[in-house]
Amino acid sequence: MKKAVVGFSDSSALAKKIARQVKAKYSELELKKFPDGETYLRFKDDIKGKEVIFIESLNNPNEKIFNLILASHTAKELGAKKLTLVAPYMCYMRQDKRFNSGEAISSKIIGKLFHNFNKIITVDPHLHRYKSLKQVFSGNPVRLSANELISSYIKKNLKNVLIIGPDAESYQWAEEIAKHVKSHAIVLRKRRFNSRSVKIRLNNNVSLKGKDVVIVDDIISTGHTMIETVKEAKKHKAKNIYCIAVHGLNVENAYLKLKKLGVKKIIATNTIPGKDSLIDVSGLISESLK
Repeated sequence: MKKAVVGFSDSSALAKKIARQVKAKYSELELKKFPDGETYLRFKDDIKGKEVIFIESLNNPNEKIFNLILASHTAKELGAKKLTLVAPYMCYMRQDKRFNSGEAISSKIIGKLFHNFNKIITVDPHLHRYKSLKQVFSGNPVRLSANELISSYIKKNLKNVLIIGPDAESYQWAEEIAKHVKSHAIVLRKRRFNSRSVKIRLNNNVSLKGKDVVIVDDIISTGHTMIETVKEAKKHKAKNIYCIAVHGLNVENAYLKLKKLGVKKIIATNTIPGKDSLIDVSGLISESLK
């Protein structure tokens, strides 16, 4: 079956790389707004009988979700044989339970909205209370991990580092990366008060004095978890501090705040584009599409 790769908005550069790697035609969508705010969408190429691979990272997600719904329904009507969604960053996964009465469990709702896709591929989704993507998405969703890519970056660019996970949720990344780089991983204790207030503590029997440390997490969003972890590492006399995330959302100038604290370097993958998105996931994704 022939493939057509369709890139959206800020994921178009990644989509073009993936199209070359899987030897598929890259196809532009025409997307624009009518004066009243409604969306116009048009496929420029014939997609009948093809597997259409939509590539869209779902940071700043709400308009992107709507465009994907329009595009997937239109593709089916135009005779596409298979629809695959590659969402390198999958939104709403942290909203995985009803924390307070009356709240939406948004991840489940997104799963239902994406029912048109035969296959969904994402990189390091935030699975905390869910054990599997199948609890959210229908069909056969694929969970990829950037751990080996991050480990390779550390091995190539940093020497003799200690790996830190800011909390119990991040330990799954920190522990595996530490194994790959033949280092040790430690996990800190986190208490969250709200989305902008956390408290991080390092066990007193752990020494960071004079050490280079790499703080690893799946997401840097507002950066509050990273910021408090950096402060704790500095308090314990760490020498150089690096922050690495799979997904660099960089909300509310998070990177700038981290750099002002003296972080040596911030690194993320290019699931979300940016000048600090130095680790390329295109090969990882392309392998899963072949």
